Amino acid sequence: MSRPRLGRTWWGQRFIEALEGFTDSGRLQRGRGYSGDGRILDFAITDGTVTATVRGNVNPYFGVYKEPHYKTRLRMAPIPAGDWDKAIAHLGSNAALVSKLLMNEMPDNIDDAFADLKLHLLPRSRQDFALTDCSCPDYANPCKHIAGAYYRLAGRLDSDPFLLFELRGLSRERLHQALSTTPLGKALAALMVEEPSDLAPAESFFTRPLVATSPPDYRAFWQGQKRLPTEIEPAAPAAAPAILIRKGGDYPTFWDKDASFIEVMQDLYLRVREKNKGVL
Repeated sequence: MSRPRLGRTWWGQRFIEALEGFTDSGRLQRGRGYSGDGRILDFAITDGTVTATVRGNVNPYFGVYKEPHYKTRLRMAPIPAGDWDKAIAHLGSNAALVSKLLMNEMPDNIDDAFADLKLHLLPRSRQDFALTDCSCPDYANPCKHIAGAYYRLAGRLDSDPFLLFELRGLSRERLHQALSTTPLGKALAALMVEEPSDLAPAESFFTRPLVATSPPDYRAFWQGQKRLPTEIEPAAPAAAPAILIRKGGDYPTFWDKDASFIEVMQDLYLRVREKNKGVL
């Protein structure tokens, strides 16, 4: 199976564009080849710090006779706690932003919302990366191993855009909790909570027939005066369509296609709903 394309989302592409803005193109090309499972043996994100173990090359010319494993660390510059409080208050005052963030979707205008506070969530330059470190002997920074870890991180961002908040110093739990306490967030969170239904005991596993109180009027059944309706009133659409699917985001971890999973499912639901509409 072919590896999914990196930068499938606009935020993943923006992340790669920032990387390409301050990194040598030759190293980037080699770094892209170092982003796969064949090179990255271990990849983790803990407390906003990215750590990776990357396989190097055996090179007798430089005295490397055993395959080296290099340790790589990446960390973005965190947004101060005071600025996060301002950002959450600003995001919480916009219904469109709050609704998408609580549904685990990244709003298209998220960068504009941060720009209003003279902040930015997505990286723009080398200064947005507080730490880029590798144990390899290459003098350049970022080296191809760091570039490979960057590309792997871009792939993770495609499926989980909320890593951007974590990399900037705000966990998704705190983000959701803070947004849910805003007036708009409280109203939206109440609509998204699924109320458990009470279970009623059944008398029998099978449906038992009811005994008729009087014999049926077969003539009225077959020759009744009331005719069946010729048109069926269409059902009203759901107030919150495919809420469970939308919670997974455009690129959930199991989805390896370039197209958005939400858009594919929306198209499927529409075609299923419209398929036999003209037959009825």
